Amino acid sequence: MTETKTLKNGVRVIIKRMEGLLSVTMGVLVGAGAAFETDREDGISHFLEHMQFKGTPSRTAFGISDAFDALGAQVNAFTGKDMTCYYAKATSDHAAEAFALLADLFLNSSFPQEELERERGVVLEEINMDEDTPEDLCLDLLSRTAFGNRGYGRNILGPSENIKRFTREDLISYRNECYRPENCVISFAGNISSEEAFSLAERYFDDFSASPFQKRIKSVDWQTGHAFKKKPIEQAHLAIGFPTVCRGSEMCPAVQVMNTILGGGMSSRLFKRVREELGLAYAVYSYPSHYEETGMFTVYAGVNPQKAADAKDAIVSVIEDFKRGGVTQEEFLRGREQAKSGSIFSQENTSSQMLIYGKQMLYKNEVYDFEKRMAEISALTLDDITRAVAESFDFSRAVVVSVGNLEKGITL
Repeated sequence: MTETKTLKNGVRVIIKRMEGLLSVTMGVLVGAGAAFETDREDGISHFLEHMQFKGTPSRTAFGISDAFDALGAQVNAFTGKDMTCYYAKATSDHAAEAFALLADLFLNSSFPQEELERERGVVLEEINMDEDTPEDLCLDLLSRTAFGNRGYGRNILGPSENIKRFTREDLISYRNECYRPENCVISFAGNISSEEAFSLAERYFDDFSASPFQKRIKSVDWQTGHAFKKKPIEQAHLAIGFPTVCRGSEMCPAVQVMNTILGGGMSSRLFKRVREELGLAYAVYSYPSHYEETGMFTVYAGVNPQKAADAKDAIVSVIEDFKRGGVTQEEFLRGREQAKSGSIFSQENTSSQMLIYGKQMLYKNEVYDFEKRMAEISALTLDDITRAVAESFDFSRAVVVSVGNLEKGITL
């Protein structure tokens, strides 16, 4: 059972009741992320997310974490390209106390100066860690090469020079602009009644001050080309990106099934050919990213530097065969069943449901319809997947990047 309500200040609340469980996940989602940032703000959404946990007028940073631990609850947050989410998971009998803590850190964070300086060092180390994680570095480089230095091309962490420069006033100003009621969704999923959930939302968020909110316009400009970053590491990492449909497209289900067939699992074409038959990679996979205005279909592999060119050729060959020969009936049926089961499995996880229903409300201002989702997947035909394949792999618009101890970068 799903119910919704809009508070008097514009905050949208959605509850996905999951009876028979003993827990509930509750989240606050905000339409703020790296893609909305200016050059001067690059990295501020993520830094702000960290600082939200660092103390309120009534609790220190340790007091917040200690209070959640005392309830046996879990709390965390993450920043994305166009969304930030704060969430907590608790047993149903502690839902009220956990939500009170979540609301406190979200609404009342005071950004103590000493905590800001300490957390600045933490985020700088996170940037260093990202630099030492070549798979992440490769995929970040792919986004930047495809979309440029703004919008969806931004690295969520931002550049270290910005992190060193951000002030408490910068964080407060950004929060005041972007963390507005109309730009927030509260999502509950699990064993909690609608009466309790709505009551909690109203109790803590009714006074969340309403003020005019102006959604920022994101910079979206697909660019073809290639990029390379030399690093003295054991593996070479390469990724190829193709433009794909936005998240509102009717072709999304077909693209997702197509991805399963091409590189979404151990029976996928990329896995079987590049890893199992040729032994060129341990990790090889693909995935689509659907955004509001556009999307990117990514193929990634981590390989021996001496075999990097061979791996690229093998990947290109698999994709070309995919385009030329199409999808078999067996592949189509298997891919469709995997898409169905993935949606069904997510229905049994409170954290997944909190996020799925919250994002649908935040992005589209509508209730996620599981039955519609299943019907869309069930209605897919082999022709739909064939069309998705035909429209997804234009090598003249492809982006290719590589990271590793190579003499030169990989190109198509």
